[in-house]
Amino acid sequence: MEKVKEKMISLRAEVDDAQAKNEELQAKIKVLEQENLQKEQEITSLNHQKNLLDTEVEKLETRLKEEKEAHVIGSNNSQEMQNLQRKVQLLEEEAEEAEKNLRETNEKLRLTDVKAEHYERKVATIEAERDALEKKYEETVETSKKAARELEELQSQLESI
Repeated sequence: MEKVKEKMISLRAEVDDAQAKNEELQAKIKVLEQENLQKEQEITSLNHQKNLLDTEVEKLETRLKEEKEAHVIGSNNSQEMQNLQRKVQLLEEEAEEAEKNLRETNEKLRLTDVKAEHYERKVATIEAERDALEKKYEETVETSKKAARELEELQSQLESI
């Protein structure tokens, strides 16, 4: 009889522990899902920024090409030629800066993708742990109910004696 009571107490403690662990894992999942959402938003923002930079690079390259063509067609005026050369140089510098920004944005995007994959794996792992704990919790509850039924049967047998 005493062993059954101890077993019941032990099972209740296991159930309480499993519930606490389940709540903790649920909280972790919420945090990771929030982080994942933030990372996805950051990816969207970086993709938008990348698209803007791509457009800017195309515009600058077109402008550079036009300036070079104008330069090739040339002007007899040396002052005009110097102005065009300065414009070409400025456009080339702007294009280089835009390409640098594009590379940096692509790197940030890649890093964000890596982090997002990491968090997705982490969420999957925690969900698997939660599922295992829920299964263990259900088994513990079932064992507890079975022990309670056995205790009641034992008590009724003892009372009938």
